Amino acid sequence: MKKWIALIMAALFPQALWAADIQATLQWSQRVELSTPVSGVVQEVNVEVGDKVNKGQILLSLDSTAYQARADESRSEITRLNAEAEEDKRELDRVTELHERTVVSTTELDQARLKLVRSQSALSEAHARLRQNQKALDDASIRAPFDAVVVLRQAEPGLSVAAGLQPQMLLTLARSGEMIARMHLSSPQIDKLKTGQTVSVSVAGISYTGKIKTLGLESINTKDGSVYPVDVVFPSKEPLRSGASALVKLP
Repeated sequence: MKKWIALIMAALFPQALWAADIQATLQWSQRVELSTPVSGVVQEVNVEVGDKVNKGQILLSLDSTAYQARADESRSEITRLNAEAEEDKRELDRVTELHERTVVSTTELDQARLKLVRSQSALSEAHARLRQNQKALDDASIRAPFDAVVVLRQAEPGLSVAAGLQPQMLLTLARSGEMIARMHLSSPQIDKLKTGQTVSVSVAGISYTGKIKTLGLESINTKDGSVYPVDVVFPSKEPLRSGASALVKLP
């Protein structure tokens, strides 16, 4: 009799509905593939797979000799044009004073004004070129966008990198100190949860306190029926691997 009752209860209420622990798979909370928007030859790669890096740290550098030269050239041009603009301003002040004393004609005053406008315009264009050249120089180095761990290295010194519509991936990073446990739940299970809710995540016998980050809206068809992805984010100082198994204890 008890066996029949158990079978009826299992049919009416799927086992996963009352399960305290739900199987999950670890995922990176944030993963980025990095490249350079400029072309060049890789000069240095400063990291290896598994290295922890800090936000702003230089991870890879191209040979930037040409980019540095263009930036230096732009600065020299700005120095020259700035001196010319200052001279044209002094000349305009002198011609304006003479015009007020009716010593020079209005035509000469207009010419002095036009000359200053042209020199100031040339100076503005030189500043724009410097910004472009400095941006290219900065882009010749890859910096960590956030505190992370290096999960893939696809570059070595001497590698030629060609910027284009399909950037060449050189390094892959994952955010450090934070992981996601992804599980799949049925509609009755997911309806009992809400984002921000605290749950427990267990990985290799170690327990972590996490929070529900997302509740899936689009179902996935499996052999056991339709389920929805649910992501739990949790902090972790220990090095964990994407794809590893975890258990999430539902409230």
